[in-house]
Amino acid sequence: MARMTMIEAVRSAMDVSMGRDDGVVVFGEDVGYFGGVFRATQGLQAKYGKTRCFDAPINESGILGTAIGMAAYGLKPCVEIQFADYMYPAYDQITQEAARIRYRSNGDFTCPIVVRMPTGGGIFGGQTHSQSPEALFTHVCGLKVIVPSNPYDAKGLLIAAIEDPDPVMFLEPKRLYNGPFDGHHEKPVTPWSKHALGEVPEGHYTIPIGKAEIRRPGSAVTVVAYGTMVHVALAAAEETGIDAEVIDLRSLLPLDLDTIVQSVKKTGRCVVVHEATLTSGFGGEVVSLVQEHCFYSLEAPVVRVTGWDTPYPHAQEWDYFPGPARVGRALQEVMEG
Repeated sequence: MARMTMIEAVRSAMDVSMGRDDGVVVFGEDVGYFGGVFRATQGLQAKYGKTRCFDAPINESGILGTAIGMAAYGLKPCVEIQFADYMYPAYDQITQEAARIRYRSNGDFTCPIVVRMPTGGGIFGGQTHSQSPEALFTHVCGLKVIVPSNPYDAKGLLIAAIEDPDPVMFLEPKRLYNGPFDGHHEKPVTPWSKHALGEVPEGHYTIPIGKAEIRRPGSAVTVVAYGTMVHVALAAAEETGIDAEVIDLRSLLPLDLDTIVQSVKKTGRCVVVHEATLTSGFGGEVVSLVQEHCFYSLEAPVVRVTGWDTPYPHAQEWDYFPGPARVGRALQEVMEG
């Protein structure tokens, strides 16, 4: 089986999809000849031509508006927003148009588009290249929201997203592009070539949207995470020695509530971890659902570990970024509760 970085896995997913379906088109800022700022689309224009992989103007609203029109015409656009921080000019097109076409047309039309965007921090990108806006999409009916944590899932989920008849927001944690970062910024990152989830089939496969994965079984406490924070949670569990069960959500909308509930009812404790700011972050929704469905099983209050309620700081990046030490303290807190 091939070994791939997450960048290579994402590229492979688009390559496989474009090869199987002539209706799949890829476009965005610098994605054509240049191959994208992270090189995720490198080689696609040379292979499939300028009508199927092409550069768009620096106009996120225009990119999404064009994609929606293409989808209505019968194509399957997979567009790139260069950084998740740049999606705000396109938010109207995403939420008011793409998300509502099925409902507005009573099912006569769908909007099979995928919006790829690098998300999160950990690369000293500062306040306009490090945001995690996933909660802004999970609040919108009609969208699906995916955040993979590894190359194997990234490829399978992206192919599934491209084949899905509805709009999918595909957020790629850029700190994971080249290795499974566990929050220890002072240590070298293990490359995906040495990680089991760096093994990626070269052909077509899909992973069901809406199905979480238990990355580490345990019986003492449930940790719910996604994206980069999955690896941080795994590191915290190992370093504290606490028998934590770590759930990788993979899909935020639809959410695999059954896996969360079964785990929390077993462990009686829960910690929710995400990189986005605390207030109105997606973790608040997870906490509410755990409270609703697992109240009589809880042995301690549910604890959240998140970014701070502040613009993402450049100089204090590692104080903002939830690391294993902060997650470890939360694990100990719920165990003592």
